[in-house]
Amino acid sequence: MTVTIYDVAREAGVSMATVSRVVNNNPNVKPQTRKKVYEAIEQLGYRPNAVARGLASKKTTTVGVVIPDISNSIFAEIARGIEDIANMYHYNIILCNADKRKEKEIRVINTLLEKQVDGLLFMGGTVTDEHIQAFHTAAVPIVLCATSDEKGSYPSVDIDHEAAAFDAVSTLIRHGHRQIAMISGTLQDPANGYARFQGYKRALESAGIEYQEDLVRIGNYRYESGVEAMKYFLGLKKKPTAIFAATDEMAIGAIHSIQDEGLKVPDDFSVISVDNIRMASMVRPQLTTVAQPMYDLGAVAMRLLTKLMKKENVDNSHVILPHETILRLSVNYLD
Repeated sequence: MTVTIYDVAREAGVSMATVSRVVNNNPNVKPQTRKKVYEAIEQLGYRPNAVARGLASKKTTTVGVVIPDISNSIFAEIARGIEDIANMYHYNIILCNADKRKEKEIRVINTLLEKQVDGLLFMGGTVTDEHIQAFHTAAVPIVLCATSDEKGSYPSVDIDHEAAAFDAVSTLIRHGHRQIAMISGTLQDPANGYARFQGYKRALESAGIEYQEDLVRIGNYRYESGVEAMKYFLGLKKKPTAIFAATDEMAIGAIHSIQDEGLKVPDDFSVISVDNIRMASMVRPQLTTVAQPMYDLGAVAMRLLTKLMKKENVDNSHVILPHETILRLSVNYLD
């Protein structure tokens, strides 16, 4: 049988109100009485009903996190930062994977709000009008992590994706490359895919290099699309000397596609990307990439959410974290 607060009160010889005060860390309980209650709790194996406590306090100490693809190591690292800060501030995480499907993301958002979470973190996906409509129904704070909405209506923590792509392509240009191809993410994703594409174009323009439409292929951020895009570039009459991939996964796919043809990186093609997932330093040659601080994205987003949930003062609700170019072995120096 389930042990109730009534059982604990009877065992300790106190009122149920006193047990409730002890469980909720109310300071207005004598040390001797508190000790008796804790002994009764331990003896009976009592576990406070979190749902009932939430109904009474109107707080559940839970935060809902919507993750687009749990198999993607980027989001796993961001989630680790979220959880560490959540634990520090005594919040529990309900982590929901949406399989990069908009319909599932909307359903998950609504489900988490129905579960009376105290706050919501939406991680790394495209924020559409349907998402905004779901957010509008929320009576709790919402923070966007590794993404943002176009109008900046919701607090967010991200990097400058356009600047990160610009820096990656500029690295290739500084090393003497002029014929630079791009494996892009979807251009319907304004916060990530389109922004990185714009960074690629701006870097070319700044160096006086003409943009060539046939040097851009659209991928889906994953390894397989990098393989397929590189096959296309290998088939061009005038091949690029360097590849900028919008994600490390696509870059690794491109490297393997090059190697499958008996060619070498960086001798035949230089490859650079954005993200700095763990696999970037494991692939051979090691991948030159622009690193986004994935753990910090999660940690800072969760800290921002705790401030909003506690109604603390927030100096900046749109945080841009710095990125860093990590030079490894996949880029050839032509200059």
